[in-house]
Amino acid sequence: MQLAIFDLDHTLLPFDSDKAWNQFLIDIGAVDEDYYQENNERFYQDYLDAKLDIRAYQRFACEVLQNYSIEQVTEWRNQYIQDIVRPQLQIKALECIQAYKIEGFHTLIISATNTFIVEPIARLHGVDSFLGCIFEIVDGKYTGELTGIPTYKEGKITALDAWLDSQGTKAQTIHFYSDSINDRPLLERADQAFVVDPDQSLAELAHERGWPVIQFAD
Repeated sequence: MQLAIFDLDHTLLPFDSDKAWNQFLIDIGAVDEDYYQENNERFYQDYLDAKLDIRAYQRFACEVLQNYSIEQVTEWRNQYIQDIVRPQLQIKALECIQAYKIEGFHTLIISATNTFIVEPIARLHGVDSFLGCIFEIVDGKYTGELTGIPTYKEGKITALDAWLDSQGTKAQTIHFYSDSINDRPLLERADQAFVVDPDQSLAELAHERGWPVIQFAD
């Protein structure tokens, strides 16, 4: 299988979809503003500093699904997708995905964001598959824990290998696009790495490795 893999936040999208979702919940009055603002900024800074505790963050991200019905949160998510995400889709990113599909590549998003948020955004981009952090559900209720492999740092490789095994196939070629030094493991695993509007650490690594630096921004 030939794979074209894309990170989501600050790669296909020009913003962080998880952070923006939390801000959306604050803006509509669904959550406590002070509590959410503090934690949203703290966890995001940890991500930028490449020291995020992914399980602790996802417990925080899951709280809204524990405090409200899935129907209510899904309605908010639909509004978030329509009002915040859709207007910021990047034409160059969409064209890149379609070009790979025409070439016969299987297109895949792998994101550290949870699949509750990733799934509708993946549909908007028309990718063939997606992987993300998966919230655990026990007896029909969200526990706040993750199930499976957290798709963060080295976990993206482990999750990808598990996904390939589940498909009964192997990766013949991997092209991977990302903005973040957190994705260094998968960038180094890929046959071709593409760096998209990188953070400083990744920009330095890209220069060292000779990886192309591109922009999806219009």
